[in-house]
Amino acid sequence: MLLSLSLIVGLALVTLLVVSAFKRIPEGEVYSLYRFGRPTRMLDAGFHFVLPLVDRVAHKISLAGHTLRMQASRPSGDLELEGTVYWQVLEPDRADAVIDSAEELIRSTTLDALTRDSDASDESPAARNARIKQALNQHLRQRGMLVTRVDLTLV
Repeated sequence: MLLSLSLIVGLALVTLLVVSAFKRIPEGEVYSLYRFGRPTRMLDAGFHFVLPLVDRVAHKISLAGHTLRMQASRPSGDLELEGTVYWQVLEPDRADAVIDSAEELIRSTTLDALTRDSDASDESPAARNARIKQALNQHLRQRGMLVTRVDLTLV
């Protein structure tokens, strides 16, 4: 009786390990696979075999566009912006290292671009948005991300 119960539990564990060894990645996503805490490879859409208990999916990176709603102001408090920044991941292997902090990186770079020019209140909205988009892309391109559109307005 005890032998058959342990056999059933053993078969259930083996079945669970075999099932967990196959990962299905949906279209439009890339998963970063880590083995023993180190990045090993990126998993594109489709079915993949991973080593259970050894490999783990660290990040699920969406290749679709992302939207970041933001409200920002200069430290001096004389300008306040609010609006939306649209961005996407172009190179998941480069973006993997900073994907968790991408939104904070976009916010801080936007504030830096806003603070850099003291005459930003005299700029047209289109020129200001183009300048901020260019500053964001200078920082994000090397990290595998791209800002596609910036819609910020003065409040």
